[in-house]
Amino acid sequence: MRVNSNTRARTRAAVGLTVAALAAGATAGAGPATAQPKAAPAAPAAAECSTAYRIEQKLSTGTTWRMCWRYDGKAGLVLENISYQPKGEPKQIKVLNSARLGQIHVPYDDGNIEYDDLTGFDFAQGLMNLAPGECPGGTIKTVKVPDSWNEDPNVKGLCTTTRSRGHAYRMQGDTANKVFQTEGKDLLVYTVNQVGWYEYMTEWRFQDDGTITMNVGATGSLSWDDYDAGDGRGWPIGKGASAKATSHSHNAFWRLDFALDGSTKNKVEQYDSTVSAPTRGQRAPTTKTTRTKVTKELAGDSKAYRWWRMVSATGKNKDGHARSYEIVPGPTTKYPGRSYTKHDLYVTQYNKCELFASHNPGNCGAGAGKSVDEWVNGQALTHPVVWMNIGFHHIARDEDQQPMPVHWQGFSIAPRDVTAMNPLTPAELGWQNGHWRPRS
Repeated sequence: MRVNSNTRARTRAAVGLTVAALAAGATAGAGPATAQPKAAPAAPAAAECSTAYRIEQKLSTGTTWRMCWRYDGKAGLVLENISYQPKGEPKQIKVLNSARLGQIHVPYDDGNIEYDDLTGFDFAQGLMNLAPGECPGGTIKTVKVPDSWNEDPNVKGLCTTTRSRGHAYRMQGDTANKVFQTEGKDLLVYTVNQVGWYEYMTEWRFQDDGTITMNVGATGSLSWDDYDAGDGRGWPIGKGASAKATSHSHNAFWRLDFALDGSTKNKVEQYDSTVSAPTRGQRAPTTKTTRTKVTKELAGDSKAYRWWRMVSATGKNKDGHARSYEIVPGPTTKYPGRSYTKHDLYVTQYNKCELFASHNPGNCGAGAGKSVDEWVNGQALTHPVVWMNIGFHHIARDEDQQPMPVHWQGFSIAPRDVTAMNPLTPAELGWQNGHWRPRS
């Protein structure tokens, strides 16, 4: 929560206090890192940016990720020209032109206030200095914050490191009782931005299998100024029931501009499955999956047995299958109070001025609208942009103080047929592609 009085003075004071705390060595629980990043060897097709703004990491399992970064005066961290090169692939495979937050919308249950943290509450200005302990084994890059309100606009605020995620796979071999297993490795890129009493951890995980996971974690403090049970149902915090924290929602949007294999002419597909009861002679229910080609802008909703993928218009893997990325929504509480939060996913035709899901500050022309729902108006998709909306309804609890544990919300995009086999496949299993028989 934040101070109800939307004043620059109080917000800046909170930012200054937290910067001082971090400089003194306080950490904000970024989680343990277990692998030391090593510089990846130079490659002819490296990300198109100068060395200072390039992130290039070869993970110990053989996959190399490359991308550029910049810092936007409203969106904060923006990642561009994102590609990866799995072990055994002759060149890097481009995935995204850009990836960024599209908004964090925070309405309070009592109806008295709501915030658009990116475009209305100086999210980008609140970039925090990171202490070395918050980026174990990694590198903290200096970020110049545009139009900074601080005397020094340079903030040591971008962490890049590597982290183990546990088993990538485990398989009992068919001979000699050999077990094939390996630990997965991730490149982790994150910043921390303070908005009022909250501190948002914007985290991007680039896995060695090609999966990208994007999360926003809210931590920091519950605002004492909101202990008024303004929603009429506030949860009691502290002794007895004298202080009740007002409940509220965090609706986080991400904006992904895909460019699979370097082309923006990607295709969108929706898959739905139906399960029917067994008919006479069948031993079990049947499941039928149908594909719908999405050719025009879409406002979509997640439901059981539904998923979407973005398909490359130009690239195929070694098996001759079209490369694609599947969109994997995370847990969400969809907020029905605003038109732009009523759907889980939007796919819009690219427009360079459509950058924020609500209260978009750009002038997109007469009648263009200021939110993502208004941009879904039937245009043909030749350069699709994906907007993902993941909601969290925050009903405070005693354990939220003090400080407040991180509560995460986010989603993933996962490779589907980008490589002909698991990119982490050990060499001795490389022949088992498609229809194969055990060796014994």
